[in-house]
Amino acid sequence: MWNLATGKTRTTLTGHTGGVWAVKFGPDGRTLATAGEDRTVRLWDVTTGKTRTILTGHTGAVNSVAFSPDGHTLATSGKDETVRLWDVATGRLHKTLVVNQGAGFSANSVAFSPDGHTLATGSNDKTARLWDVATGRALTTFAGHTDQVLSVAFSPDKGTLATGSSDQTVRLWDSVLLKPDAAIRTICQHVNRDLTADERAAYLPDQSVGPVCRAT
Repeated sequence: MWNLATGKTRTTLTGHTGGVWAVKFGPDGRTLATAGEDRTVRLWDVTTGKTRTILTGHTGAVNSVAFSPDGHTLATSGKDETVRLWDVATGRLHKTLVVNQGAGFSANSVAFSPDGHTLATGSNDKTARLWDVATGRALTTFAGHTDQVLSVAFSPDKGTLATGSSDQTVRLWDSVLLKPDAAIRTICQHVNRDLTADERAAYLPDQSVGPVCRAT
C-alpha cells in the first residue's frame, strides 16, 4: 500500500505464494481483499497490515474480487469455472456459482449491483451473466462479444451493465430485467425463438423441458 501524499510505500503485505491478480478495498476502507495464483483469497486489516482471514476452496487461480455494497459479502471468480460468495465476517462460503460447468470456461471479473441483489460476471466464453445473489440462480446471459469478457461494471442506478472485452469493444446492456411474463412475451414475439437454458431457468424454473413459445 502506498501513501498518496508522499508516493512512498506505506505497508507491504506478504503471504501470497504466487502472483497477486486482484485487490479491492471493502466499503469501509478498513479491509482489503487480495487474490491470485495461489488459489487463495486473503482479507487484510488495512491498519495493521496483517491477514485477518484466508479464504480457501478455489481449485484454480483467483482473478477477481468484489465486495457487496454493505461489505458483508465478497464475490470471487477463479479459473476453476466457479464464482464464490463468502461471508466477510466469518470467512465461510455462502454459495458457489458454476459459470459453465464442464465447458472449460471461467469468469474473469465480478461486480455487485448498487443494491447488492445482483452479481454480474464476465467470462472467457464471450458472455456476461447476471445472478441472483440470494438464490445463486443465473438470471440472464448477455451474448454479443466476439472474444472473452474481461471486465464488468454497473451504472449507479443499476440500469446499465458495461462490459469490456478482448474484442476491443465496450458494450452497454440494459440490466433491468423484465418480469417473467413480459420477458417470455418479448422473447417469443420479437426475438422469434424459444427460451435459452439460462432464460428458462430464470423465468420458468419449474418447467425444464418442452417448448414455451407457441408456433405461429
